[in-house]
Amino acid sequence: MFQQQSFGAVGTHNPNKDFEVQQPPDDSISKIAFSPNANYLIASSWDNNVRCWEVQDSGTTIPKAQQTHSAPVLDCCWHADGTKVLTASCDKTCKLWDLQSNQAIDIAQHDAPIKSVHWVQAPSYSCAVTGSWDKTLKFWDTRTPSPVLTLQLPERCYCMDVMYPMALVGTASRGLVIYQLENTPSEFKRIESPLKYQHRCISIFKDKQNQPTGFALGSIEGRVAIQYINPPNPAKDNFTFKCHRSNVTQAGQTQDIFPVNDIAFHPIHGTLATVGSDGRFSFWDKDARTKLKTSEATEQPITSCAFNFNGNIFAYSVSYDWSKGHEHYNPQKKNYIFMRQVTEEMKAKAKKR
Repeated sequence: MFQQQSFGAVGTHNPNKDFEVQQPPDDSISKIAFSPNANYLIASSWDNNVRCWEVQDSGTTIPKAQQTHSAPVLDCCWHADGTKVLTASCDKTCKLWDLQSNQAIDIAQHDAPIKSVHWVQAPSYSCAVTGSWDKTLKFWDTRTPSPVLTLQLPERCYCMDVMYPMALVGTASRGLVIYQLENTPSEFKRIESPLKYQHRCISIFKDKQNQPTGFALGSIEGRVAIQYINPPNPAKDNFTFKCHRSNVTQAGQTQDIFPVNDIAFHPIHGTLATVGSDGRFSFWDKDARTKLKTSEATEQPITSCAFNFNGNIFAYSVSYDWSKGHEHYNPQKKNYIFMRQVTEEMKAKAKKR
């Protein structure tokens, strides 16, 4: 699968010689996500659309369908059964998109843009959860127009991740809230941020028993924190590391520091990928606290990344992230989604004896 270097356009826009997704979005890409059980990829965009592609073993992608909101789409995720997609928009609504019928219905409403959406698949219930800039977290039974539960956030939702029985929300003013999702979802605890700058992305990781045990938090200041929920030794187990910064080769040279835009954990190996506004992706082994790989720099920032369900494919989206303001936006630069085979690249390196 995915014979690297044998397919796709290679040029300055594709310095890592990866597979190019056909017919990418027309504006900045906010989120990409793979189906939980098949090789289908979705992407949400500031062009108001959400698209779906089938990914073939050859590396070819086939555009399958798309749906539209009336404003930019900030997030998208899959329903647990892999046949439906949830989309969150600046139009203050969340839609449930049935891919088989290509029909989308409104399932959620907020008083401000919806920044994050996730699907909760619990033993006793299932629902959508949305986090908004209206400072609320809402849970939705997709069959009724009113939320089944509304929880107040300390500030606007900036990033969120869900892995039953845990949900995590990072807010403005560096707020961090952990929720427990068993029976009735409720706030578990608020924790002090391990990072000094604005939160940008958050991703939960699992322990050896496949249970959520901690999270990686990325900030706008080229830094990631690895935090355990109940660490035996907090001072030793929790740590931060610098990433997505320019190399300083001589004394007195200024270092450029870039936002960390997304973090994804490999579903098999537990290693992680970070992507940043420097246009690079990096692979890390958090347990050995080592870097496995850093890519060549793409022409624009990398805004989102994802692994497919079996961890063979790593996808990343290249588009402007507005981190340098509107004056650095170049409408001539296209948006891209690339994929690469990472079966070997994401394996933790064996310890030297």
